[in-house]
Amino acid sequence: MRLSTHCSRSGSIAALLLAAGCAVNPVSGKNELSLVSQSDEIAMGKQGAADVARTIGLYNDPAVQAYVSKVGLTLAKQTPRPDLPWQYQVVDDPAVNAFALPGGFVFVNRGLIERVDSLDELAGVLGHEIGHVTQRHSVKLQQKGEIAQIGTGLACVLTRVCSQAAGVGINASEGAMFAKFSRDAEHEADSVGMIYVVKAGIDPRGMTSMFEKLLAERQRSPEKLEAWFINHPIEEDRIGFTLDAIDKMDRQQLESLTRDTPNFRKFKKRFDALPPYPPQPAN
Repeated sequence: MRLSTHCSRSGSIAALLLAAGCAVNPVSGKNELSLVSQSDEIAMGKQGAADVARTIGLYNDPAVQAYVSKVGLTLAKQTPRPDLPWQYQVVDDPAVNAFALPGGFVFVNRGLIERVDSLDELAGVLGHEIGHVTQRHSVKLQQKGEIAQIGTGLACVLTRVCSQAAGVGINASEGAMFAKFSRDAEHEADSVGMIYVVKAGIDPRGMTSMFEKLLAERQRSPEKLEAWFINHPIEEDRIGFTLDAIDKMDRQQLESLTRDTPNFRKFKKRFDALPPYPPQPAN
């Protein structure tokens, strides 16, 4: 007998659901079979975040960390899960990447922030990652057996240096298997991420401009964006999807939203003056 992912009231299935847990998706409002509770989700994320801090390293600049955290927390307040222990960290690595762990732990590499030119672009990146958390995409992958050790896998995803950073014998291509979301999950994260960005009073066009910027750079130097495109596939249809969503917005509302601020310019000036990266391990 094949079980549905939706909750059932029938006797035998109900007994199974009682043991496994049946939760309401906070975004869709639909009942879904959940093998991982919210408390387990948070514990999983905390452990993974500790592993990342230990194996990869975070950028030790309180002002930089505080600004990224402030933007991220502003967006998190717009979600159906504002009670999660949201944390935002800048990873001291040149790879262009970002990732979110279950429970609200979001990481952004220095290499990605270097390419961000305005507040709405930073918000677009964070909004997308927040969308993965609110939709519990990593949890769903784990339930399917498609994620192994979260901390180890994230080290591979963020840096592409798996054996040295994580202390285990897996290569960069294998690391991608730890946290590769489906195209549907990427679209869903884009969709809800844009909603959070707009609700925060920020222009959603930053998400599209980042997509276009990264696609253009991939054409020039594909090796620099290898990590990002393995774990965040950006095709023209994703750009078209976000543009279509923006076109449906009220024009007056859209033009009233914030694209950039003096505080972002101050943050970016400080960020651009950061000292060089630490030496990178050889592959």
